[in-house]
Amino acid sequence: MQLKPDICFVSVDGMNVNTGLYRILDINGKEIPLAPQPSSYLVVERTWKKGDIVEISLPMHNTIEHLPNVPEYIAIMHGPILLGAKTGAEELKGLIADDSRWGHIASGKKLPIDKAPIIIDDNISAVVNKLTPASQPLTFTASQIKMINPVNVVFEPFFKIHDARYMIYWMALSNKQYRSYLDSVTILEKEKLELQKRTIDFVAPGEQQPEADHFIQSQNSTTGNQENEFWRDARDGGYFSYSLNTGRQTGLELILRYWGNEWGSRAFDIYIDDKKLVSEDNTGRWHQSKFYDIHYSIPDDMVNGKDHVRIKFQASPKNTAGAVYYIRLIKGEKSVE
Repeated sequence: MQLKPDICFVSVDGMNVNTGLYRILDINGKEIPLAPQPSSYLVVERTWKKGDIVEISLPMHNTIEHLPNVPEYIAIMHGPILLGAKTGAEELKGLIADDSRWGHIASGKKLPIDKAPIIIDDNISAVVNKLTPASQPLTFTASQIKMINPVNVVFEPFFKIHDARYMIYWMALSNKQYRSYLDSVTILEKEKLELQKRTIDFVAPGEQQPEADHFIQSQNSTTGNQENEFWRDARDGGYFSYSLNTGRQTGLELILRYWGNEWGSRAFDIYIDDKKLVSEDNTGRWHQSKFYDIHYSIPDDMVNGKDHVRIKFQASPKNTAGAVYYIRLIKGEKSVE
């Protein structure tokens, strides 16, 4: 290192000087007592001689970083290096970029988040002490870490992971938090089962077999996929419709799923056979990138005495009907009682 005579500046901009993990500076084997501050410089004033040796020691340690606003998720670091873990190389179609027009946008199969590994420890900050160095540099095994839905976890630098599914953010819960998490999952599963019990008929728009089974009719209609869910819409006066079984019941509800951040004009009408159920307008309705399940009560006179009804989505001129991701015909709550 070539040093400026009389004074030496050492940048500590990228050093976490508050952790006490670093021996900041030695000169000729003698430690220099300094009090550095983040994003500043160490200033060493002395008479420099030819052959002086300056040593800066930056030993790396394992630490965790909590995800902002979601502290139950953590990332594991080794010094400044983010560690990740491969979770499988199967079903990567659509997840590896190619040179096609939209090839940089991931569109492959997603795995359910409730099947992802969960770290369980009553002292989350101590989890990193349970990592065991492996034979490869900067690589660690996790056999001592308690995990739910475990995979063969080997932590390695994230920049080295290619052509594989991977995890870099890990749900990390105490035993008490995990019990609460299980309770919430149980509640969601119970709600799904209750909805299934109330369901009379269901269509997955945009999927070939369900649409064929429900005798789709359409004009100026297109399909696609968003967040791993298929959809169908109709544009500029077009329409699409399906025949759904009613079970000859009344007191019915229709549940439709929409994406909350559509753009463009989205005014359309929903018909039950030849009668209008409702005029809908999703233009700028939610401005949030998530799904919304909207319930519509169906008057009894629209379904009374019928085995089937045709549910039609009619776009207004220069507007788009939908997109619709999910169509479910269910017994109303009063009917269930």
